[in-house]
Amino acid sequence: MLHRPRRNRKSTVIRDMIQEHHLTPANLIFPLFIIEGQNQKTEVSSMPGIFRHSIDNLLREVESCMKLGLYAFDLFPNIDDSLKDKYATVSYQKGNLYLKAIEEVKKNFPDACVVTDVAMDPYSSDGHDGIVENGIILNDETLVILGKMALAHAEAGADIIAPSDMMDGRIGYIRQVLDENGFSNVSLMSYTAKYASAFYGPFRDALNSAPKAGDKKTYQMNPANSREALMEAQLDAEEGADFLMVKPGLPYLDIIKLLHDNFDLPIAAYNVSGEYAMLKAAIHNGWLDEERAIMETLMSFRRAGATSILTYHAKEVLEKKWLV
Repeated sequence: MLHRPRRNRKSTVIRDMIQEHHLTPANLIFPLFIIEGQNQKTEVSSMPGIFRHSIDNLLREVESCMKLGLYAFDLFPNIDDSLKDKYATVSYQKGNLYLKAIEEVKKNFPDACVVTDVAMDPYSSDGHDGIVENGIILNDETLVILGKMALAHAEAGADIIAPSDMMDGRIGYIRQVLDENGFSNVSLMSYTAKYASAFYGPFRDALNSAPKAGDKKTYQMNPANSREALMEAQLDAEEGADFLMVKPGLPYLDIIKLLHDNFDLPIAAYNVSGEYAMLKAAIHNGWLDEERAIMETLMSFRRAGATSILTYHAKEVLEKKWLV
């Protein structure tokens, strides 16, 4: 046999020498949950090791991450039900929990990259990403609220704004709002292919943001579709997106590769809460080796073509020195 592929696997040095894909701290974005109060740190029951932080504890968490070499954070707010209404009014009100968190992180850690979530559901009394009228999600009317929210985030200091709502035309609308108000340097990371998935449950528990009625299938994508993702990506690219995101990650590695192969924009993958909870449960029961399972999962996103990975594993892989 002239060709014996095993020759290139015979030692650690050679295996490392020819490794095709690598994972570094720069590829990781750490999602963080925020709650009201002082010195609050409450664990999400369905996500062991993941906590909701009051702003003072959020700052301590960001500082500890940055000491490990982790510099990018995606913030998500847990809003009290008493503040929610049909039009998510509190989402863009000055001095709200989320805007204060952005401001404090950027004031204390200017080198941190703050990614912000634009969608109505954390603030909506209906729990949907858009305005609900007679059971219908109104698209164009929702854009106005999303634009106000995005502008408020930019004014607070956001580096990257990530619309997760899946309303048609929202990238172009938000880009125009930001540019007209002097924020042309603020990036947009579009949730381009966000599927109506079963893997979001723990996240909705963390934020108390589940829909009060119905589901999100009229605006999030059908898990059976892949070509539709190309159409969504083409629209987002034309409207001014700086990143294209696929969510969830593991069940949609083919979609990550599809976008990577067809677009020049950076591709982000969201390793979502259900994927995290699933792995942690198996690890807890001794069914999987923790380091190997988590690192193999994260490397799969890189292999598929993701340059950025939003993952709840981000801090632990650095704390445990699995990337060294």
